[in-house]
Amino acid sequence: MKRWLLIVGVLLAGACSQAQVKQYGVKVVKEYPHRTDAYTQGLFFHEGVLWETTGQYGESTIRTVDLASGEPIALKKLTGKYFGEGSVILDGVLYVLTWTNKVAFKYDAATITYQQTLRYPREGWGLTTDGKQLIASDGSANLYFLDKDLKLLKRLPVTMNGRSLRYLNELEWIDGKIWANVYTTDTIVIINPADGKVEAAIDCTGLLPEKLRKKDTDVLNGIARDAEGRIYLTGKKWPRLYQVELVKK
Repeated sequence: MKRWLLIVGVLLAGACSQAQVKQYGVKVVKEYPHRTDAYTQGLFFHEGVLWETTGQYGESTIRTVDLASGEPIALKKLTGKYFGEGSVILDGVLYVLTWTNKVAFKYDAATITYQQTLRYPREGWGLTTDGKQLIASDGSANLYFLDKDLKLLKRLPVTMNGRSLRYLNELEWIDGKIWANVYTTDTIVIINPADGKVEAAIDCTGLLPEKLRKKDTDVLNGIARDAEGRIYLTGKKWPRLYQVELVKK
């Protein structure tokens, strides 16, 4: 009897844990052009301007983007040996991670002028900020809270229904939570920064229609919120960027 009660207790605990993860889909509100040469790694708004960093060796860029046309307003290429990754602006400084180069770059955000190269001890994937510190991912089940010199302040393990959730990629800080693309999937998760638990999952399956996909169209990756609270999503080499609203499942 005790063993049976224990099993039932475990099952109920698992069910309660699963029930705590809210499930959403997305509804497209508006769509915009997106450059298909943009292997999107970082995406965010700052003072009304859309910023994007793109990857691939020899093709990595930092760009500000005209939302209506999808065309770059300003564009800076990274040296060919660097694979650009996540990016964000904090206190007037643009931070750009690289994938496996073990370095990150600082730029003056007003002019995209290079300032400094910082050593970085792990792979660079996603990057965002809560306005005080930087928050980074490396493709593992951990998020890293960093100071302005990229020194580690805190490591946050991320779990979903009690299990580690790997492949956390592009990040965005929205209303006190961390939104993260789960690499190679059509899922975005919403993470509580206090305990690392996933509070909600967003299913973006079918966001980019099959008819718009080509051989080099890659995965969902790119979350941005503007000052009015509108959410925008895109992917690597996608021809569209979408303004979306969440829909409860």
